[in-house]
Amino acid sequence: MNFTDDTEEALRSAVWLVNSAEDPETLETLADYDAFLADFPYSGRLDRDEAELAALRDLRPRLRTLLLAPRDEMAEHVNAALAESSLAPRLVRHEGMDWHLHAVADERPLAERVLIETAMALIDVIRADEGSRISICADDTCEALALDLSRNRSKRYCSTTCTNRNAVAAYRARRATA
Repeated sequence: MNFTDDTEEALRSAVWLVNSAEDPETLETLADYDAFLADFPYSGRLDRDEAELAALRDLRPRLRTLLLAPRDEMAEHVNAALAESSLAPRLVRHEGMDWHLHAVADERPLAERVLIETAMALIDVIRADEGSRISICADDTCEALALDLSRNRSKRYCSTTCTNRNAVAAYRARRATA
């Protein structure tokens, strides 16, 4: 399944935010927040202050619920998020990105824009019945989210760290039985 670039970017951003709450926490300081914005360059209003950082941190449990919900429940969560925001949908093109949809005004708080962009991305996920592309990491010791945007649906782990840890464990298990 190929999603549009803006859908994939919104999903990556939301998964990153959710996973930033896992140990070790990776969204604690304004420097961490700046690193997030470097990886996910949101346009529009950016206050870059402690209040905006706190709002993003507070949004993470809701994003996790949205991303992991079963399809029908996900639709309910998406509808609730869309209903509580003042939507102002428009097509925009900026910063090297081709035409894509912004659903709320650029001056709205960043946490609200992240929530609505995630909800809009999940509309595509729901319509394509592709919720299985978002899961909890297959590592037994990890609760982070894994986002599988691969063609062959082969991604099971949240990061190369978890992938490598499990590959080494499997290798050692094979060697022990050989």
